[in-house]
Amino acid sequence: MSAAPAATSSPDSNHEDQRQRQRQRQHTAAAAASAPASAADGRLVIPDITDDNDDDADDEWHSDSLLAFQESLYYDASTMAGLNSFSLAALNRLRAYKPPPFPKWDTLPVRKRAAVLVLLYGDRWGDLRVVITMRASSLRSFSGHAALPGGKADSVDETPYQIARREAFEEIGLPMDDNALPRPFRIEPICCLPPSLARTHLVVTPCVAFLHADHSRSQDEDEGGSPPLVEESLIPRLDAREVAAVFSAPFYNFLKGGDLPPRPGQELPPGPWYEGAWMSWKDLPWRIHNFYVPVNNQRVAKPRRTSVHGNMGEALETQQEQEGRFKVWGMTGRLLVDAARIAYDEEPEIEHNESFGDYDIIEKADEEGVFNEVGELKKPSGNEPAKM
Repeated sequence: MSAAPAATSSPDSNHEDQRQRQRQRQHTAAAAASAPASAADGRLVIPDITDDNDDDADDEWHSDSLLAFQESLYYDASTMAGLNSFSLAALNRLRAYKPPPFPKWDTLPVRKRAAVLVLLYGDRWGDLRVVITMRASSLRSFSGHAALPGGKADSVDETPYQIARREAFEEIGLPMDDNALPRPFRIEPICCLPPSLARTHLVVTPCVAFLHADHSRSQDEDEGGSPPLVEESLIPRLDAREVAAVFSAPFYNFLKGGDLPPRPGQELPPGPWYEGAWMSWKDLPWRIHNFYVPVNNQRVAKPRRTSVHGNMGEALETQQEQEGRFKVWGMTGRLLVDAARIAYDEEPEIEHNESFGDYDIIEKADEEGVFNEVGELKKPSGNEPAKM
């Protein structure tokens, strides 16, 4: 466990530090651009742009330069033009991340396998945001709670990413096939994160993906236009089929104890960004994060059809207008803190579990026999599958 620092800087100073880091990364990216990409034997060559005569060369500077250099190795930079260097580096860290082996997944009953989609995209300022849903009141498990798109496996052959994409289609209408996405969008699988254990004893694997808006595929490209914004061109098109609302949150903010400074022309709604507390889960300490995401400056997608989902969407619209914030907490909050820690290579200002995922808790649950096949004979009532 790690406690928040005894003294923290103000949000304004934190934002200025971020801008300085962005300028530093842009400088190192330019320095690395002319370096050779491979040696004669085909091995990848990562350039060392530190000064050999400077014994005090900054290790962090060198690390950032490697991330900047790797940008050209992982993707076509023209498709990422909307991201700033701070976000590009974060995405590269996620691309390079490899979770510890988890052989237990292959022996889990299908009914205990689940996955969620951590879908990131770049906003108009080049910062990363994450897509979040609000569960419909008709769901038996965690109704009315904010959650990442996701759910249970349908078959033993489904991979975590396939589960997450299928559930995202069923819940919010996000097409499973990129060809079905409106132009110029496409989705890139990035990585999987360590699994967590839901209260319903589902083993949940988070799958990170990035929503590109390609310059080359944009209809405005011939006219010299910019790629469309996700929050304006795609989020409003999503159909909240099994959820009450679809909204987004600033990804970097899940490392902070307070709201990031608002952008010009925007105002923050009243109320705190964060509250937290410790609890015990399988006799192990587990931090509950309560994030209150501002939604007063964004378009929130609601169900298109009249239904119980739509009725709850209307209630959420009232909450959005009156309070200006949606609560993101529990396992969803924990997953987003872990993902942001990996992406930005920073420890949170808030107290948190040091470990990524719930490996120890899953092991204890396995010892208790909660994953045994005996429960397969019990069928959930109703037509709606259990959700996290």
